[in-house]
Amino acid sequence: MKFPYGISDFDSLITEQYHYVDRTDHIPLLETAGNQLLFLRPRRFGKSLLLSMLENYYDLKKADRFDELFGGVAIGQTPTAERNRYFVLKWDFSEVSAQGDKEEIKQNLYRYLNARISSFSYYYRDVLSVPLQIDPRDALASFQSLLNATQQTGHPLYLLIDEYDNFANELMMGHRSADESRYQAILTGEGVLKALFKTIKAAAGTRGLGRVFITGVSPVVMSDLT
Repeated sequence: MKFPYGISDFDSLITEQYHYVDRTDHIPLLETAGNQLLFLRPRRFGKSLLLSMLENYYDLKKADRFDELFGGVAIGQTPTAERNRYFVLKWDFSEVSAQGDKEEIKQNLYRYLNARISSFSYYYRDVLSVPLQIDPRDALASFQSLLNATQQTGHPLYLLIDEYDNFANELMMGHRSADESRYQAILTGEGVLKALFKTIKAAAGTRGLGRVFITGVSPVVMSDLT
């Protein structure tokens, strides 16, 4: 038996036959719990693997691999109607640097989002009917372009956000007044993180964004955002 220490990629874990603690039977419960979910747990709790499992389950491009990936787990025996019907966009905010002033943090986030949107465009290039427009100065505009493109296909988008509070927590845990100032700058008013989540909220359910699943450690950042 191979134990998957440090492995959070569901596809690799299953295909390379690592031991997997099956929690796929929770998928129907998650679907009925709501379309926008926030899942808060301590670090090293398996949140990233959970998101990877959901990514593989809902990804429309992996429909032909459903039996390979899920045939040996609980959900493979009684899949839901939602399986493999979504575009899936995944963001991991632990990859966003919290270094610099508020403008530099904004650019760090925008570069990351644009990179993920560009990867999304390439991955789904044979499904999308219109090209995505990547705006290097405004990743929110890039995200709007992505939503417009996916809507043309009739398939909804599932947005997965891992460690939503990671780089904000780095600022919050700082002991300098500058850190607190930068934290407030990105979360309040027209701060970059505030603006991003306002865009997500506006798109949820009505503009092609079918489901959102967010993981993090603390509710504090989400409370400050709202």
